[in-house]
Amino acid sequence: MIDFDEIKRILAMMREHELVEFEFEGEGLKVRLRKESTRSLPAAPVSPASVVDASSAAPGSPPSTPGEGDASALAIVKSPVVGTFYRSPEAGAPPFVQVGDTVTKGQVLCIIEAMKLMNEIDSEHGGEIVNVFVESGQPVQYGERLFAIKTG
Repeated sequence: MIDFDEIKRILAMMREHELVEFEFEGEGLKVRLRKESTRSLPAAPVSPASVVDASSAAPGSPPSTPGEGDASALAIVKSPVVGTFYRSPEAGAPPFVQVGDTVTKGQVLCIIEAMKLMNEIDSEHGGEIVNVFVESGQPVQYGERLFAIKTG
């Protein structure tokens, strides 16, 4: 039987690794812990480094000035955890998003499985998916690029 100290250790591990869900089953016992709000997770870390001016995305291109061409920003969605990247909710299902799709802030982009937990990764930006950097089923590292979203 699981005791209170073990539950406290599991909760501490969830906080430390920023997990939204934990499930354990064994010896006639099933325990599932899930945070109600995923907003506390850096699902799509947004930092000055994660939003790039499209003109600076191509090395060697001259910097653009406001009003010159299409200087839309690209938001790069990066993995908040180490795990396995999945583009769809289950095998055989269509992907959450594809290149060319328009997404809204808060929309699920993918799932990353980390330690047998499925973590939905939500978009922090609205715009058009212009690139998917990872194939479904591939391992990803913390901070690895997952998607590019044209926000402007």
